[in-house]
Amino acid sequence: MQAITSAVLAAFVLYAGSWYLGMIEGNFALLLFMATVVTGVYWLAERFYFLPQRQQAARTLEANDSKRRQDLDKLGISQADGNVSEAKARLLMQPWWLDWTAGLFPVIIAVFFLRSFLFEPFKIPSGSMVPTLLVGDLILVNKFTYGLRLPVLNIKISEGNKPQPGDVMVFRYPPKPSLDYIKRVVGVPGDTVAYLNKRLTINGKSVATTGLPEFFDEEHMRYFKQFEEQIGDKKHRLLNDDDRPAFVPGADNFAGRDACSYTVEGVTCRVPDGHYFMMGDNRDNSLDSRYWGFVPEKNIVGKAFFVWMNFGSLKRIGSFD
Repeated sequence: MQAITSAVLAAFVLYAGSWYLGMIEGNFALLLFMATVVTGVYWLAERFYFLPQRQQAARTLEANDSKRRQDLDKLGISQADGNVSEAKARLLMQPWWLDWTAGLFPVIIAVFFLRSFLFEPFKIPSGSMVPTLLVGDLILVNKFTYGLRLPVLNIKISEGNKPQPGDVMVFRYPPKPSLDYIKRVVGVPGDTVAYLNKRLTINGKSVATTGLPEFFDEEHMRYFKQFEEQIGDKKHRLLNDDDRPAFVPGADNFAGRDACSYTVEGVTCRVPDGHYFMMGDNRDNSLDSRYWGFVPEKNIVGKAFFVWMNFGSLKRIGSFD
């Protein structure tokens, strides 16, 4: 079993190392699921096979020691060599290959269920959601608000709530579902979304915006125009860059593109059933639904709601809209 366990652990390390070095495209949900299954098998084997064997060996040792001492007493020998307690402790001790498998199972399964069905942590890698979310923000995503889904397969098993306009949502990037993206829900099924001359309208109604003081972007060391926008009942801030044109350059040939109209002023799309139109709050620095299309309902991961850490600024900790 030691050789088998060494091979299993080496396979996990090789997978994680290759992923870290960029040699393969990793899948953390799959890795965690496999770790849960493997350590669970070892935990069951330990509980119902290996531990009873060690306990039986300890009982046998005690019985043999007791008999030996009784035989010595009959011969008039009152003292005997050997420390049966120490030997018993060594027999009951869990070997290293069970420590690193069965011993980790309670922690791994707790993380698996927490991450799969309750809250999943993410790190913001880009500035597409500035000023709401900054690069380096560590956020929590609610996994049950929009309905529970089976891990790895992402099959929905409970209904939950529908994403609402203005929600900040994490989803699987449609052109490459192995990647997770985060944007704001701008259009829900049936909506007609237009972003023309850098003004957003939904179903023919202009979304209200209020001018705010300019935002200083520390990453790019420059100021951007900042506005407060209200989508549905949610208010949030957004940025505009006067140096960027209003039209959408290089949009992909995505599924449902025939429901969109591109002009020099921007884009207008009617959101298909079962899909959502997503945009970043950093409007001129965000690759979103204007470029790669709609997000299908099956790609939803969860609702982002809380910054739990930013090592560059502890003031970032807190909830957001």
